Amino acid sequence: MGNQILRRSAIALFTICLLSLPALGNSGGPPYLNGDGNPTAEYGCSCHNNGQISERAVVMVTGVPIQYATSEIYDFTIQVADSHTLAGDDGNTQAGFVITSGDVGTFTWQEDQELRIAEDSQGDVSHSETSDTGIWSLTWQAPTEDEGDIHFWVAGNSVNGDGAPGDDDYWNMLSFTINAPGTIENDDNVATLETRTVSVGSYDALFLVEDSPEAEEQERQSRIADSVFSNGNQLYWASLVALIVGAVFQKEILERRYDEGPEPLAMELAYPQATRRAIACLIALYIAVSWTAQDYNWFLTGVAYFCSVWAAYGIYRTILAARAPLAPKDML
Repeated sequence: MGNQILRRSAIALFTICLLSLPALGNSGGPPYLNGDGNPTAEYGCSCHNNGQISERAVVMVTGVPIQYATSEIYDFTIQVADSHTLAGDDGNTQAGFVITSGDVGTFTWQEDQELRIAEDSQGDVSHSETSDTGIWSLTWQAPTEDEGDIHFWVAGNSVNGDGAPGDDDYWNMLSFTINAPGTIENDDNVATLETRTVSVGSYDALFLVEDSPEAEEQERQSRIADSVFSNGNQLYWASLVALIVGAVFQKEILERRYDEGPEPLAMELAYPQATRRAIACLIALYIAVSWTAQDYNWFLTGVAYFCSVWAAYGIYRTILAARAPLAPKDML
């Protein structure tokens, strides 16, 4: 009896964990491939803001040369921010990024920078922890030989820091090219020595924000209401699942304490019932796993997992009913 209770407890905890999986973000840095199986730096993020790119996220790289010299080292500064925050309004204050040069050249950085090699890739660099400043410094050493024009891609996201990839998290993409040696003649032209800043984001939000205090307060209240609604939904459904699981455990414990159980069920009825529930369990599990792989809506994915586990519990109850001893009233 103790082993059965332990097994059921493990199943319940596993179910609750599965329901919470879709709500978790990659705070320790994005993976090399996004949820669609494409390189994150080149195709963007598929988990934040429902996979939609947003001009509200500003991505900037400073220290980019016009053309590179072989084996030369260049200092890059990457900044990712919410354009509303940059403009002095309320907005997201945490950020992350991933950058790639197509595995051409070498990235290095100081130990005090919260950076790492991106997962499953030796040529890409990402944040290791979300940053409150959204600013990182790293160096890029050009290749030892002329590799032609070198193309860079940067994907950056500005998040609200709640740990869940919600609609209030914004991401954007930036690409730029460093020309091959000899593209510009090495004469007295200062352009061959200068570096530049490349960026992408909402120009209006950065430089033309003229909202009245009333409009700003209304927007702030709307963000608070949206956040309360989103977090309230998550807490409501998590609490509901916990109550259902608790009620099931209580029923199982009371049945064993008072030597009760489900009503006896004839085998000719038990087999079709168990088969139907097994089919429902497998279909729900297949849908849930597919939606998890696609980063689909976290709520519907959680419902699919719950339906799968509930059908599996129904199979267990069918087996108990089929094995239940017949009482005199059942034979009349």
